[in-house]
Amino acid sequence: MPYRWTTTPKQRNLTLWPHRSLPRRGFAAMIMATFALLTVPLYPLLGTVVLWGLLPFLLLAVAALWWALERSYRDGDILEELTLSPDTIHLTRRNPKGDRQDWDCNTHWARAEMHQKGGPVPFYVTLTGNGRRVEIGAFLSEPERQNLYGELAEALRAARS
Repeated sequence: MPYRWTTTPKQRNLTLWPHRSLPRRGFAAMIMATFALLTVPLYPLLGTVVLWGLLPFLLLAVAALWWALERSYRDGDILEELTLSPDTIHLTRRNPKGDRQDWDCNTHWARAEMHQKGGPVPFYVTLTGNGRRVEIGAFLSEPERQNLYGELAEALRAARS
């Protein structure tokens, strides 16, 4: 799961991040394989002028794939950290562009909610308290959000007692 709970004597911490289906090693392999496969049609053209006409377009295709994958990595550079103590709950979200969003609330008033419909994604999980509603884990898959909701509701109940 792309989230992890850690526990210390006084608090519980939850760290969430988006799933990466293509790790960096796979990224390099994908670029190399694409380049190798795109050069195969060029072998019969070695020594001809047509090679120089096709080569820029093939290199442009590899460059476009590189750019698209890098953009996907940048867009998915999200990190959410939840700190849950008996007195306060604090959520910090680091967005892809580097800006941070923070939310604090008294643990007694905070509650986890799951919106099965009506949110931007099915089984949308939010935290409510201190006059605000904030999303958590919207980038997770549906089963992961359902598990997160259960674990989060239980952690809030345990922190209150």
